[in-house]
Amino acid sequence: MAGNLYDALLSGAEREDRLLLRDETVGAVSYHAFIYQCARLAGALLEAGLQPGDRVAVQAEKSVAALALYLATIRAGGIYLPLNIAYTPAEIEYFLIDAEPSIFVCDPSKLDALEPIAKTAGAKALTLDPAGKGTLADAAAVAKPIAETSPRGGSDIAAILYTSGTTGRSKGAMLSHDNLLSNARSLVETWRFTDKDVLIHALPIFHTHGLFVATNVVLASRASMIFQPKFDPDKIMEAMPKATSLMGVPTFYTRLLQHPGLTRESTAHMRLFVSGSAPLLAETHQEWQARTGHAILERYGMTETNMNTSNPYDRRRIAGTVGFPLPGVEVRITDPETGALFGREEIGMIEVRGPNVFQGYWRMPEKTAAEFRKDGFFITGDLGKIDADGYVHIVGRGKDLIITGGYNVYPKEVEMEIDAMPGVAESAVFGVRHPDFGEGIIAAVVLKPGAELTEQQVIKALDGRLAGYKRPKKVAFLAELPRNTMGKVQKNMLRDQFAGSFEPVAAAK
Repeated sequence: MAGNLYDALLSGAEREDRLLLRDETVGAVSYHAFIYQCARLAGALLEAGLQPGDRVAVQAEKSVAALALYLATIRAGGIYLPLNIAYTPAEIEYFLIDAEPSIFVCDPSKLDALEPIAKTAGAKALTLDPAGKGTLADAAAVAKPIAETSPRGGSDIAAILYTSGTTGRSKGAMLSHDNLLSNARSLVETWRFTDKDVLIHALPIFHTHGLFVATNVVLASRASMIFQPKFDPDKIMEAMPKATSLMGVPTFYTRLLQHPGLTRESTAHMRLFVSGSAPLLAETHQEWQARTGHAILERYGMTETNMNTSNPYDRRRIAGTVGFPLPGVEVRITDPETGALFGREEIGMIEVRGPNVFQGYWRMPEKTAAEFRKDGFFITGDLGKIDADGYVHIVGRGKDLIITGGYNVYPKEVEMEIDAMPGVAESAVFGVRHPDFGEGIIAAVVLKPGAELTEQQVIKALDGRLAGYKRPKKVAFLAELPRNTMGKVQKNMLRDQFAGSFEPVAAAK
């Protein structure tokens, strides 16, 4: 498809003085200025000893300089490795020892704790703060700007993103230059991005959503961004009259719905609202459309594959679905046990194949082989179905499947019924060990402000809506559900919290 991703995204843009982004710290930044910043940073990386194929690990706050560092690493022939800014030194140690980067960039305030770890891993430690200052910026200011992009093949690795590691050891997903480029081009086509678009970028840039989806789509279409350090409802609303699109996680939309300024008039300049990284409640979808006149476009992707499917741009966007496969991507549903192909409306394992699918897990060939079928389809671990109209539905993770009394229960089906109850804000359904049934179903429920419900009322409301074996045996009311930084409910934490709920109580002696 192409060589180095950097050239595919930015070749020729250095001659364009058009706006790339606006940032509250550095102001307006043109494509020309951004490319020069990338060239300086790439030069600094080379002078720090970066060789083609070396990893550059980065745990830095969102900034224009941090975004430029991603492109600079790619241009210099390195492999970019973003790390969640919330990771502790103990977690960072695992990633650095595993990935063996040659350079590690962190916030200056964390250098004392992290530099010894970097040294042990064989990495040179540099710093970059939220204002774009630090030892890396100092080195870039005096470095010779890179003149030529490092030649890389389309199948060479451009980035490594570690999975969240909620069920064991985190795995480094290796994404090639072609993986990232093919996805950016598919999304530009599917979502109709042009150089007239202005994206509100309020997502973190250590995750595929903000780093690859949002950024690469803007660069590939020569669009521009309103670059915000984090999600702030007031600042989002302030930006909407000057923007055309927003990419966010469901929490963005639920919190914006609480903003008094959200109206049809305030969103009139916008053409597209995209949601991903976690399931969007049908209620949120419907309330958003009623308030703004816009239907949120939900899509489906994962660390290993970038984006796989999207609700259509110019056809009906159905709440609770993630639409159709993107151009060049194949999606099928199979029996989780045998791999046999399932038909329409049958729930099974989602498998995908296409140019977006990663190259494997870093230094884990056995795990990589286990996750692919012989015909090249990647086993996502997500359970879902394709309905009669071809829309893909996600019903949960394979590990979240509950087997109770020999029957399979898909949490999403139960959650949808509970979420539809008056007074319920959201729910999470999961299974824990049960002495009689193997697993017993528990529903963690968050109520809307002022609402009152009892456990028995919730269970009774499901009578006639769900088969008896699908109904929870316990309902727990929580102030909020545990989530990771991208808004995904961490059911492993709920399972740990409620483990032993059905165990018999030992008789007192």
